[in-house]
Amino acid sequence: MLKVKKEGIILKPSRLDFENKAVLNPTCIKKGNYVHMFYRAVRKDNVSCIGYCRLKGPLSVVQRSKRPILCPEFNYDRDGLEDPRITYMDKKYYMFYTVYDGKNARVAYAVSKDLKSFKKQSVITPDITYDEAEDLFRHSREEHGKLKDLYFFFEAYFKDSVGKDVLLWEKDIMLFPKKINGKYALLHRILPDIQIIYFKDFKDLTLHYWKNYLKHLSNFIVLTSKHGYESRNVGGGAVPIETNKGWLLIYHAVEDTEDGRIYRASAALLDKKNPLKLIGRLKGPLFSPEEEWEKKGNVSNVVFPTGTAVFGKKLYIYYGAADTRIAAASVNLKDLLTELLKNK
Repeated sequence: MLKVKKEGIILKPSRLDFENKAVLNPTCIKKGNYVHMFYRAVRKDNVSCIGYCRLKGPLSVVQRSKRPILCPEFNYDRDGLEDPRITYMDKKYYMFYTVYDGKNARVAYAVSKDLKSFKKQSVITPDITYDEAEDLFRHSREEHGKLKDLYFFFEAYFKDSVGKDVLLWEKDIMLFPKKINGKYALLHRILPDIQIIYFKDFKDLTLHYWKNYLKHLSNFIVLTSKHGYESRNVGGGAVPIETNKGWLLIYHAVEDTEDGRIYRASAALLDKKNPLKLIGRLKGPLFSPEEEWEKKGNVSNVVFPTGTAVFGKKLYIYYGAADTRIAAASVNLKDLLTELLKNK
């Protein structure tokens, strides 16, 4: 059996105004023996910023910023910046995060050279309504015959619950730390699956690009729900980790139950040269809400893995617990890869 150790709570909300309700869903960059952690910080009016702390080793917080790194500034992010994911590439740090304007959830990014100051760039996901997306989904299904009914369920759900003019919800975007076949590769999530996009330059991500991409969305699905614990949807977790066996993807899975949704952590292995090729995935969750602080909080029954760091033989996974606090779990990296290869 694969052994996962719950290492406990790493960070709790503080008395500071910008993070007095919750801290959750961190992204991490390891430098030497230190882990630089950027996390979603929520104030009492439910508006989120990006906070920062530094860990010595995998578990000890030695520095915590009293001010957020990034905050709402523009109309598109006026109701919050959420769930950052950071990648080092081309001598720069790229941080992607969800921006919320009170109605629409899209993704923007910022760039830094020193992990101290980040310059916001732009929203990169498309201004396409779910009404428009339905036609593009239908084209993809008619051409390729693979797009499942849940895409249309979520399209109808958002139109009914938010409005016909709601834009396509995009979350869980992360950049691979290496170009693949000479192109940037981004994982993202249009409910209910995990997809990938390739491009040569961020300027290529135009509305025309996205419409053409959505017409052929079936060709770019990396991971789709397969097991019972993934019944509602799957979504990206931490930035993919390059191993000698392939790209290790830690992701989250959501199950609809009679008692509500349960968020769990899981893992998959993707081909190095073609991440659309799935090498293996776990049949059961990597870990689930079990502790009191994972079961109860702002949202109950949630473990939401978004950051990783490797120390020695161990992979440390940092996650949001019950949308309230940040915790960590660890697993032997070699054992995890072995388990994934058993489930080709």
